[in-house]
Amino acid sequence: MAIQDFIRSLLPKEDRFYTLLEKQMDVALRAAKALAEFRSPEYTPTQLAAKLQSLEHEGDALVHEVEELLARTFVTPIDREDIHALSQVIDDVTDLANGAARACDLLGVPRPTPPMLELIDLLVTAASKLAETLPNLRQRRFDQLLVDSRTVRGYEKDADRFFRAAISDLYRRPEVDAKVLLREREVLEDLENAVDLCERVATVLANLAVKHG
Repeated sequence: MAIQDFIRSLLPKEDRFYTLLEKQMDVALRAAKALAEFRSPEYTPTQLAAKLQSLEHEGDALVHEVEELLARTFVTPIDREDIHALSQVIDDVTDLANGAARACDLLGVPRPTPPMLELIDLLVTAASKLAETLPNLRQRRFDQLLVDSRTVRGYEKDADRFFRAAISDLYRRPEVDAKVLLREREVLEDLENAVDLCERVATVLANLAVKHG
C-alpha cells in the first residue's frame, strides 16, 4: 500500500473529492442542526420535513457529483472505492435525518419528546465531530482521524443506551396508547440509526487512517 501511495503522489490527481466529501458532511451536520430546531414551538413538523427534504436533495446532488467525478478521473487521491463508500455513508446520515423529520410530519408528532431531543443532540454532536475531523483526511493527519473516530463511536454507544431506555419506558407506561407508541418508536429508531451511521462514517475514516497512515 505504501508503494501505491508513492506512485499516486507522483501523478496528477483530482483533489476536488476532498472538497465534495467535506461539503457532504456539512449537509449532514446542517440536517442534524435542523432537527434540533424542532424544539422551538414555532417550528412545525411540516416546516421541519420541508427543510430536511431540501437538504436531502442537496446531499443527493453532491453524491452524483462524486460519482461523475470518479467516472472521469484516472488518478484519485485515495482509492476510488474508498471515496465512493465514504460518500455513500455520509449521505446516509442525511437520509436518516430526513427520515426522522418525515416521520414526525406524516405520523403527527407535534413536538419532540425528551428522549428524541437527547438523540437529536447526540446526532448534532457526532456530526459536528465528523465535520471537524474530515479535513484531516485531506491533510493526511491520520492520528487525529483515529482519535476522533473513537470519540464518535462513544457517541453511538450513548445513543444506543438512550434508545433502549426510551423504548423500554414507552412499553412500560400504561397511559401510552398504541398509536403514540408506534409513532414515537418510528422517530426514535430513525434518530438512533442516524447516530449509528455517524459511527459508520467514523469507522470508514479510521480504516482509511490505518490504510494510509
